Amino acid sequence: MNIILVSNNMAKAKTLSVLQVSMILAALVFLPILIAMMLIVPQQPNAQQGSKSLIPNHLRFSFNNPQKHLDAYALQLGELQARMMRLDAQSERLAKLAGEKSTVRDNSADTKNAKTLAKPELGSPVSSLAGTANVGGPLVESAPLSETELQAKIADLIEKIEFSTERLSSIEAKLLQQSVLKDTLPNSSPVAAAFNSSSFGWRIDPFNGHKAFHEGLDFTAGTGTPIYAAAGGIVSTAEQTPDYGKLVKIDHGSGLETRYAHASKLFVRAGERVEKGQKIAEVGSTGRSTGPHLHYEIRLAGNPLDPRKYLNAGN
Repeated sequence: MNIILVSNNMAKAKTLSVLQVSMILAALVFLPILIAMMLIVPQQPNAQQGSKSLIPNHLRFSFNNPQKHLDAYALQLGELQARMMRLDAQSERLAKLAGEKSTVRDNSADTKNAKTLAKPELGSPVSSLAGTANVGGPLVESAPLSETELQAKIADLIEKIEFSTERLSSIEAKLLQQSVLKDTLPNSSPVAAAFNSSSFGWRIDPFNGHKAFHEGLDFTAGTGTPIYAAAGGIVSTAEQTPDYGKLVKIDHGSGLETRYAHASKLFVRAGERVEKGQKIAEVGSTGRSTGPHLHYEIRLAGNPLDPRKYLNAGN
């Protein structure tokens, strides 16, 4: 069977053989099938969507992308560095309260030690020809840590830092209670409500799901619950802010300050003197808040203190 094509643009008629016609028909039949298969058949990355991973999103690694491993470790190391900076600042405050000078590493001590090693004393087991100790032995290189071992060591270090932070906070509270500031410490509860005992410190932020440091104590209470000054002082701030909402700051002198945030109403103004136990505001949910509560902070020279240590001292 031959197909003859006739067109005004062609000088001669062209004839298609049976083989050529069969190939054209086959292409017309199989091309839509191939396109449909590409659209319907799931791709490889989506094949495992049915199973839910127990690994957090920020620690979910792809073995084909080592950079994700590095990013996750860098995130954890950054958090550890932030905690160490807080510990260093707390140690500085403790040194000042104890009347000690801050310790600074003396690099000259390392130089003296190096000179001592270079010039050993008489009778020491050191070669007189080479001037260094005679040492030796087979080379046994340390094996690199696996990912699991590295994660375990990071977790162990975080636990030790948290323990040290808690211990230093207790020591700092005791020193403050024995210092000249003991009469000005805010040691009474700012509201007649229970507080969240774990709200001061590192936690998961309720808005973005990331780990963040919570610098105060949260008291869950209904809107309109009275808020009282935890100690006497001068109101330095009484205004609406984006994060704290309606905020009151009270300066108690010597660098001590308390903050009362997320209030619904304020009853004091900046520059006003308030007494301990005086009503200064009412509980609300203004600013960056998920519901009615009082966010309460104690700060010394701008650094947050754990309010729990001082509430317990006042009871």
